[in-house]
Formats: sequence, structure tokens, C-alpha cells
Amino acid sequence: MDLSPQFVLDALRSVNDPHLEKDIVSLGFIRDIEVGDHRVSILLQTASPARNELVASIRRVVLGLGVRDVEVRVTEATRPAPAGKSGLIPGVKCTVAVASGKGGVGKSTMAANLAVALQLQGARVGLMDTDVYGPSVPALMGGEDPPQVVEGKIEPPVAYGIKLISMAYFLPKNEAVIWRGPMLHKTIQQFLGDVRWGELDYLLMDLPPGTGDIQLSLSQTIPLTGAVIVSTPQDLALSVAAKAIAMFQKLNVPVLGIIENMSYFKCPHCGERDDIFGHGGARAAAQRLGFPFLGEIPLDSRIRSQSDAGRPAALDGESEIGLAFQRAAAALAAQVSLALQQDISIE
Repeated sequence: MDLSPQFVLDALRSVNDPHLEKDIVSLGFIRDIEVGDHRVSILLQTASPARNELVASIRRVVLGLGVRDVEVRVTEATRPAPAGKSGLIPGVKCTVAVASGKGGVGKSTMAANLAVALQLQGARVGLMDTDVYGPSVPALMGGEDPPQVVEGKIEPPVAYGIKLISMAYFLPKNEAVIWRGPMLHKTIQQFLGDVRWGELDYLLMDLPPGTGDIQLSLSQTIPLTGAVIVSTPQDLALSVAAKAIAMFQKLNVPVLGIIENMSYFKCPHCGERDDIFGHGGARAAAQRLGFPFLGEIPLDSRIRSQSDAGRPAALDGESEIGLAFQRAAAALAAQVSLALQQDISIE
């Protein structure tokens, strides 16, 4: 049978990304197809957490066409820096801001656990604490060892395989930070340009609540792959989260999705479920606003106790809580993969 690249491409429309629920051709994941004598070579471009599954499905489909040998090469795209933004961190493939419109929704805990979950899924991850006024990442991650200076650059400490940086490492304990915008901007630039991040698949950035100087400075300094919005189910949190979404839209930062934290409470004694803050509000808001819903995380005392102990709950990958974080991280990774394809068309 004489195969053409178009014939193979059409056959690959039967392969769906399980997280995005669309076929890989429509998603723009197939970047090149070469057809030889009973041999097909395919270039798959994706950051999807299901890439190994996709490779297996591609091989199965193409072998079914009567091909003897199938080569699937996988590459990941990175978003180029727009005009006026510098490439301060060239080894970092994806930069993701974890944000909320208000405090008290568990944003920092979410950032730490998403970082852990992505690392457990095989990604190389860094976590940058940009909340200068209330830095909490070192405490959440149990990262007590301070950074070191190596060849004029800051070597970030590592906790659970994740590189960390935070203003908490550079300030006396319990000292208040009273800074204006220029000082905040300089700190963000140093965290980006003066830290030896190395090669990372994801750099997650825990933003302070609200829509202030740090959010603006970060968005204007580097090309963000996108932002994740953390909210609780109740109407007040959702209305404030909408302001954070509006801010990122004005800054041309893609919103990768919304996560509902403290989504429900399950009694550890009787197993009865109680929607203390309501339930499903973030999912409904995501649908109404046209953004992906990345998952729901329960209200559970184990998340609090393990956070206080510096051991993120996502490390317990087989527990209900750990699996919730794993699902949210996989959904986030899928949306990152999709965001990186937005400006790429099939040749």
C-alpha cells in the first residue's frame, strides 16, 4: 500500500488526548510525518502528561495501516518571549503562575502540592515564592536549608526534588516587609535571573493574593505560559477570583484553568460528606467564563497538618487527597501542552 503523509495524518485523528478529550491532529500535536518504504516517522510535539500513552496509541494506529516500522519522536514546545520581554530563564520550558483574587483560599498550599504532584509524574519542577509580604513556601515544603551562592548565582535549595526560592530565606524571621513597587520589581527580576534554575519542565510561581505590583511586574518581565486560578466554592471567593482572571486577560496571560479548593468535607469517622462552603461553584464559574476546570481538592485536616510539618499531602499519592492533587496536576499539564500549541500550525 502506498501511504501518504496526509493518509497517516487522517488515521491519527482517531487518537485522543485523554485529558483534553480531543484528537491529537486537531490539537496540533503532530508536527511532521515522513513516509518511506514500509516505514513512517512522526514528530509529536506535546507537554501532555499522557505523552507515553499517546506514543503507544500512535504506533498502534500506524502499524494497523500495514507499516512495518514506526518511529515516534517527542519534542516539547516553549513559548517564545514577546517583544520587550527578556529570556531570563532560558532553561525553563513552562512558567505557570498560581494565583487567587483573595487570601485565605489555600493558594500557597495548592502551589506546593501541584509542584510535588508534577514532580511525581516525572517532571523537573521549580517553585518560586513571589509573595514577598507573606512568604510560606519554605515552611510548606520543609525546605529549611538556605540558598548558596555559586559563581555569583543563587543555588536554590531542593526539597522533594523541587528547586525552591523565597524571600523567607533572606529575611529575619517575623520581620515585616514594607516595600514599594520598584523594590518588589527588583526582587522578582533577581529571583528569575540570578537563580540557577537549570533545566526545568515547569517553574510554578506562588503569587500573592490580589492584583498588585508583583503580578504586574512578573507578567511584564517574562513570557508566562499561563496562570492557574485557585478559589473556594462560595460566591465571594469566586467574584474576587474573576478580578484576577480579568487582570491576566488584560496582561495577555492565558488562564489555564480554575481549581476549587476546600471543595467538600468528608467526615473521617462516619464518611458523611458536608459541603461546608458550598460545592461546584468554581466548576460552574469555569464553565460560565469559558475556562477549563482543573479539579477539586477536599477540605481535610491532613492537608493542614502535613503542610505544618513541611510534608505536602500530594506526596501520599495513593490517598484520596494525594490522588486529587495528582488529577489536578495532570489536568494542568494537559492545558499547558495545549497552550504551547496555540500559535503553532501543522505544516
